[in-house]
Amino acid sequence: MPAKDVFHDAVKNALIKENWVITDDPLYLEFGGVDLYVDLGAERIVGAEKDGKKIAVEIKSFIRRSLISEFHSALGQFINYRTVLRRIEPERVLYLAVSEDTYEAFFTLVFTQVAVADNQIKLIIYNPGNEVIVEWKN
Repeated sequence: MPAKDVFHDAVKNALIKENWVITDDPLYLEFGGVDLYVDLGAERIVGAEKDGKKIAVEIKSFIRRSLISEFHSALGQFINYRTVLRRIEPERVLYLAVSEDTYEAFFTLVFTQVAVADNQIKLIIYNPGNEVIVEWKN
């Protein structure tokens, strides 16, 4: 099982504050002979008569020296996880969680915005110190 990201608990607590129930920590996926682990699986009941929403969250800290290298790794993981989820849990929506500082420093660059849009990456922007979600970007 992979190691948890440095901000794993901050994102988990932020989701819980928004009334998400953490169902998997990590979310285990198996498909086509490959085992994968997404950092978190969560769901939220929308209403008494409605189906709940399910999400999967991959958390990335972007604390290594090369942001572009971390982005390449995160993008590859995101695409692989989404590929599997579409086949075994199509109702679950995948998000990439990045800190507010990382978003402002790197995800506002034109290159990153184009890559995020082209690859249809959904983002959760969080504040790790306050353990809150700042914004959901779909």
